[in-house]
Amino acid sequence: MRRREFIALMGATATSPFTAMAQEPGRTYRLGVLAADRRDHPGIIAFFDALRRHGFTEGQNLTIEYRTYRDHYDLIPQYAAELVKAQVDVIATAGEDAIRAFQQATKTIPIVGLGGDLLKSGFVTSVARPDGNTTGVSFLGADLDGKRQDILIEAVPGLRLMAVLVDVAETTPAKLAALQEAARAHNIEFSVHRVARGEDIAEAFDAAQASGATAVNVLWSTKFYINRHLIMDRVAAVRLPTIYDLPETAEEGGFAAYGPRGWQLVRDIMPQQIVKLFRGSKVAEVPVEQATKFELVINLKTVTAS
Repeated sequence: MRRREFIALMGATATSPFTAMAQEPGRTYRLGVLAADRRDHPGIIAFFDALRRHGFTEGQNLTIEYRTYRDHYDLIPQYAAELVKAQVDVIATAGEDAIRAFQQATKTIPIVGLGGDLLKSGFVTSVARPDGNTTGVSFLGADLDGKRQDILIEAVPGLRLMAVLVDVAETTPAKLAALQEAARAHNIEFSVHRVARGEDIAEAFDAAQASGATAVNVLWSTKFYINRHLIMDRVAAVRLPTIYDLPETAEEGGFAAYGPRGWQLVRDIMPQQIVKLFRGSKVAEVPVEQATKFELVINLKTVTAS
């Protein structure tokens, strides 16, 4: 046998087990998705396109059970229960409340979640080898709240009173106290406005304006992401410089934002993790990833109008 033919034969023999593991012939994989946005959102479409590039195509070898909590945040536990009952192979979701709901609903179905910090939130006890049935991507949202505060202080000369929009389900008292102490080092006081439901946001901004604050720091929160257009409308009405966590929010009309591009994490990392689980990897073999690239975006048009 010629040497070149021998190498080609050995290559085919070596790769065939991995090809079989990549996709079981005739099997249809089931993915459960609970997301903040609807299926027609460009980020969700890019997420499914990434799965297709990895060999998992809806209608061929992939079935998708999809739920969105965009307009029904309070129904997250119900949607989680529905997807678990559907007996999907893997669950993909985003947001602390959604991850928590799935962890309460199942101890066996693998969960790939996008959250602020999966380790600090207690969803996993190890990043390198996630325990239980949860892995995913840490957005590091809350870790960057202080950096965003510093940026806002630099962007608004003479700032003395800063309004802070707080999701009571996301920001701990200790975290808020640390931010307040850091602000006082710059001789800046806080006007804190706590939000428990999306319906509280408009009232919170009215209170922020009435407090005399001249800038707003919107702390990281999935709830605030869902209601970001409402927040931006209120900000435009009261003309207060405001900083957000997602660069995309500033591009949509926000004053400024600093953080990772959330949809890049959803598109680039989560599909790879899901595919590994589809192909037979255990959750402990799929490490938690975290954002590594952060962007500062300032919307000059909004700055001029503020």
